[in-house]
Amino acid sequence: MIDTTQIRQNYQMVQEKIARACQSVRRSTDSVGLVVVTKAQPPDLIRAVVDAGARIIGENYPDETERKMQILGLLPQVAWHMIGHVQSRKARIVASRFDLLESLDSIELARKMSALMIAEGRTLPVLLEMNVGGVQSKGGWDASHEHLWPDLYPIVEEIIGLPGLRIGGLMTMPPYAEDAEYSRPFFIHLARLRDHLAGRYPSQDWTHLSMGTSIDYPVAIQEGATLVRVGTAIVGLRPPKGI
Repeated sequence: MIDTTQIRQNYQMVQEKIARACQSVRRSTDSVGLVVVTKAQPPDLIRAVVDAGARIIGENYPDETERKMQILGLLPQVAWHMIGHVQSRKARIVASRFDLLESLDSIELARKMSALMIAEGRTLPVLLEMNVGGVQSKGGWDASHEHLWPDLYPIVEEIIGLPGLRIGGLMTMPPYAEDAEYSRPFFIHLARLRDHLAGRYPSQDWTHLSMGTSIDYPVAIQEGATLVRVGTAIVGLRPPKGI
């Protein structure tokens, strides 16, 4: 049984924390999008989150998400973001179902998505996933040290040239820590990388910085996040099994 009252209260609490974080650095709350992460959660919970006010849903597993979409039907007010690693064999679902790919993490995936988007006849905005912590278990291109940034230039240039894709910014997942302040240097690092790439490729849209989760999203906002990915703080712990 979904506790819709608790979901609504949690959602409002997170929105209030977003507002306070924005106020602390004199940003408009309109500059931050709240991505509610619902991986492994049932469709009824997604409906409760949308009823509470959510307009962006973040999912990690394309096939699971497709089943949820089929159950939920059309939700015209909702944008679906793919925020997890995309296996090549699941790329078709992302191409046909999602509004934004936040986790573009390889040139091979970029080429695959480009071909699929050409077939779909539409353009998919993508965020380039950067590994700012140098942790092997994290996805994305290694951007942990400034001397590595030039290695990204040919990758970015190829993606710019791929039809069907449109760069919209960067995404990262810093090394896990219970202390939100531990993440701050990684968020600063991603923002600096974004500014660097924006200066080198000014024709592209580098608006978005997707960073920050339930533990550290206020800190991420203070350092420039435009998208924060919040799951547990709104929907609670994941159930032991998916839908």
